[in-house]
Amino acid sequence: MAAVPATAGTTGPAGTAVHLAGDGRHGQDECPPDGLGRRMNARLDKAIEGVRREAGIPGVAVGLWMPGKGCYVRATGVADTATREPMTTDLYTRIGSETKTFTVTALLKLVDDGRIRLDDPISHYVDGVPNGHRITLRHLAEMRSGLFPYTADPDFVHDLLSNPSRSFAPREVLAYGYKHKNTFAPGKQFQYSNSNLILLGLVIEKVSGQPAADFIRERVLHPAHLHHTTFPSGPEFPEPHPRGYTNQTLSGKVEDSTDWNPSWGWTAGAMISNMHDLRRWAKIVATGELLSPQTQKERLRTLPTGYPGTSYGLGIFKSDGWIGHNGSIPGYESVTVYLPSQKATLVVQLNTDITHDGVEPSSLVGRAITEIVTPDNIYDRPVPPR
Repeated sequence: MAAVPATAGTTGPAGTAVHLAGDGRHGQDECPPDGLGRRMNARLDKAIEGVRREAGIPGVAVGLWMPGKGCYVRATGVADTATREPMTTDLYTRIGSETKTFTVTALLKLVDDGRIRLDDPISHYVDGVPNGHRITLRHLAEMRSGLFPYTADPDFVHDLLSNPSRSFAPREVLAYGYKHKNTFAPGKQFQYSNSNLILLGLVIEKVSGQPAADFIRERVLHPAHLHHTTFPSGPEFPEPHPRGYTNQTLSGKVEDSTDWNPSWGWTAGAMISNMHDLRRWAKIVATGELLSPQTQKERLRTLPTGYPGTSYGLGIFKSDGWIGHNGSIPGYESVTVYLPSQKATLVVQLNTDITHDGVEPSSLVGRAITEIVTPDNIYDRPVPPR
């Protein structure tokens, strides 16, 4: 990894370096030193550093913007455990399942274009889907299809971890899931499944006549002015970025997964972004700036997930008022959410996906922050985003 640009720093809890945004790269993300006020800044510094240490997270970058109150944009820990380069707030990271918000937005653009309908069966567009004549595009986007998640198939896990640099094709990963019976009838319940979003990527390609990455770039990223968000075709990774660390390995030992190929996640989890773009995207996706009001209303019609306080719409969730998505891919986790009641935006980026007491580290960080700044709206996302 290229050297991480240094940023201005202050001293945090127990002498920990807390690196502020300030290298001039993305000026609109910078936050004045007083941020949310000295006392609130100190509480957040202590809480985030406490979670980081307790959960063993190498590096954490946080951006919090609260109109009328201020902002908090800081990083703590390291981007590279070998060189001890500090984590900073201008790094690209793999965003895992946050990719779903981009894929579903692209799908909904096709709805607005009148080229597809949400209640069309997937069999109209893709052959070979188990029970495909009864599973609709809506079922897929809201995680209620009943299709077995290919990432839960032992052969897939073995094949991926045996050679993390290999490339997977969309239909290749779907085949791992198709070996299993559907888990329930369409629409009957919620089950998080990457298979759903791979299929929606194939729908986008079939209808648009373009590669999904190209369509997402032209119809979503460009109109949203997201110039630092990419859909890689392989392991390529823009600089600067932190190293990523995972224990999702055959041995169970922690490995550096920075350059693993995310092709297996494709339209369910392969994308890359940075804090600047994720801040913009949080509001765009939550308020529907790129869509018609009716289509956005469809997106935000959330249903129970079985987890108290968390409901899921079309490729988006609500967690105690916060709207957005999280992401997890070996080595990285992220959260990008928006709170309409306060027009607040929260972005969290981590360089590990190793759980702590069975909980996603990004959820621990998000909860610690929101318990302090929005005690009436506490982010807590228990649904696995893998």
